[in-house]
Amino acid sequence: MTDYELLSAQVQALAEGCPWDVTLYANVSALLYDTLENLNWAGFYLLRDGELQLGPFQGKTACMRIPVGKGVCGTAVKEESIQRVADVHAFPGHIACDCASASEIVLPFRRGGQIIGVLDIDSPVKDRFSQEDEAGLQRVVEVVEQYLKKGFAQWN
Repeated sequence: MTDYELLSAQVQALAEGCPWDVTLYANVSALLYDTLENLNWAGFYLLRDGELQLGPFQGKTACMRIPVGKGVCGTAVKEESIQRVADVHAFPGHIACDCASASEIVLPFRRGGQIIGVLDIDSPVKDRFSQEDEAGLQRVVEVVEQYLKKGFAQWN
């Protein structure tokens, strides 16, 4: 079981004094990938030029661009909501960047009230992500959003 309070505190510690948003995304990806069990991918897609573009991540190579409204990540942006998918192969329009992925959770994050990207986490285990994971990862996203408001140099 993941201690999401500790994980959120670790993200906050990483964010303290961080000069550049891409650095925070890279460190959060590494922390999540090393901390959470049964993952094969953890990282960020960032909105740029009207589509999601690959940002910092840990795991196997990934899709470089995802249109808004397509796949789990694009659906999270279009619907402005967390997508927790127990079986990605049953998700209409799933984009198989890694055919080993079986379940996925995607959390949009915002700067100034506007979605600027998503945190995407994949697992090779079906139904890997629980309601507890969703709530804990939402706290992680909220910490990231808090530091994005401080106005570091932006990737895009």
